[in-house]
Amino acid sequence: MAPGGHGPFGLGNRPTGELRFAVLGDSVSEGVGDPLPGGGWRGWAALLAEGLAARPEGTRLLNLARSGARSGDVAGPQLEAALRHRPDLASVLVGGNDTLRGGFDIRTVAAELHLVMGTLRAEGTELLTACLPDPGTVLGLPWPLARPLGRRMSALNDTVHALSAHHGAHHIHVAAHHWATMPGALSADRLHPSETGHRLLARDFHALLAAAGLAQGAAPRPEPDGAPPGRAASLWWMATQGTRWIADRCTDLLPDLLRLAATEVRHHRRGSTPVLEEDARRATVAALAALKVAPSPVARQPAGQRVLTGTKRTGVPGGDWAAAGSEPSGTTPMTG
Repeated sequence: MAPGGHGPFGLGNRPTGELRFAVLGDSVSEGVGDPLPGGGWRGWAALLAEGLAARPEGTRLLNLARSGARSGDVAGPQLEAALRHRPDLASVLVGGNDTLRGGFDIRTVAAELHLVMGTLRAEGTELLTACLPDPGTVLGLPWPLARPLGRRMSALNDTVHALSAHHGAHHIHVAAHHWATMPGALSADRLHPSETGHRLLARDFHALLAAAGLAQGAAPRPEPDGAPPGRAASLWWMATQGTRWIADRCTDLLPDLLRLAATEVRHHRRGSTPVLEEDARRATVAALAALKVAPSPVARQPAGQRVLTGTKRTGVPGGDWAAAGSEPSGTTPMTG
């Protein structure tokens, strides 16, 4: 039901006949990686908005997502602005930046995401959520650095899965294998979706909403308007912007990550790495228990995949999205 009891939002039952879509999150939802010809970003949310209502102009989009945003930003200013928009549909994709900061605390992230989802649902808003890939895999870090980041991302994803099920969100699972090497799917910075990636994420969300009878327009086409970025573009990004990105993380994340890496190596030598895994699992379960949210069951998959299920609104991956096939899938690079 739309806010105010106007009926299913996809049928355009507001007095104005418009559908209101609020986008909360970080750089992935801002659209980074999908540039507009005149400057700025378009991204998956704008592409999805065109296919929500029966007419492309029937959706009023408010994109509040900003590069670098963390869960606290979404639970604060972004949520306040979204509520003023009175959205029929809202997306909440955030947390990647939290895992890339010193002092990451899954209890805080879980509480903030719970607040955001619960507040929006209390207003009658339909929710879109998705989990994120392992940043260590994305960045190609050596194992002493990659494993602690992977553990943080697993905690975040387990939390997002559980909260999505608890709040009845329309949720897409993200498989963490193969996508980082798929040509054309990533932008020049190798951290965000390219235009193709954004189009396929929009298509996945559209398929999920259409299956629920909540998307009335045409699905976004998967074919990009321009050519995907090549190696030269990636090198140019690193030379002009990447150094600053790394420097920003070094002042915050690096000391914490080096401490975690030393712990990782020590446990590896002792053969006690499972202790770290169990500690991370218990912290996530405790964070959810404090919110009275049940953890989602975990299904261990080959090659390190983690696919959780908890709600019939969940979209399970159908294949490698970066292959740009005609079928929707659920593998999405999202690092804000």
